Amino acid sequence: MIVAVHQPQYLPWLGYFDKMRRADVFCYLNDVQYKKNEWQNRNRIKTAQNCQWLTVPVRYHFPEKINEVRINHAVDWSKKHLQALITNYSRAPYFKEYVSIFEDTFSKEWEFISELNVYLIEALKGLLDMSEKPSVLSSDFKLSEEPTDRLIDICKALGADTYLAGKGGSDYMDLERFEKNGLNVMIQEFEHPVYPQLFNDFQSHLSVVDLLFNCGPESMKIIRDANAGS
Repeated sequence: MIVAVHQPQYLPWLGYFDKMRRADVFCYLNDVQYKKNEWQNRNRIKTAQNCQWLTVPVRYHFPEKINEVRINHAVDWSKKHLQALITNYSRAPYFKEYVSIFEDTFSKEWEFISELNVYLIEALKGLLDMSEKPSVLSSDFKLSEEPTDRLIDICKALGADTYLAGKGGSDYMDLERFEKNGLNVMIQEFEHPVYPQLFNDFQSHLSVVDLLFNCGPESMKIIRDANAGS
């Protein structure tokens, strides 16, 4: 059984869902230290001018973990994010089919960034035909604080024999320790697909919402076909 582990991100890019599709079980790593200016509270969409950041404001105090970080509701971010989607994707072929998910999400008052992220990822997972793919939270397990041992603990808790790492995973993991614990390590090799977009030249590494609004039910096939060898 293959397990993949990743921090819950805000409206993640295509590679995040490619990792999810390759795994038998996906674990949201929600109880490690939050990192500012990364992908846990922001992502990019395409606009006529190029790209736009959608950032959820948070009240972060070092060394809070991801699942401890609260959203800052002094800023009306949800209205701005919904309006940004409407402004930039209302002419996309599948906007009307999918916009209700975001209207529903942004109508709720979320306390923690991790809860918002997991809710959205699960909804997006459904649009990508992965509703049956099981997922768990790392905070539900008793795990080591050491990064490699934490991943090994997750694999053991879920009965996995293989850990699927991101492309840069080998830079920080102790691969020998996985082997000693009877675990194989696979490295995700993700080839970013080119697909129809609105506005000018193609832009890669955007939020998956760009793919979904433009390609709809074909979105997962586009991801899978671009990475057919893995």
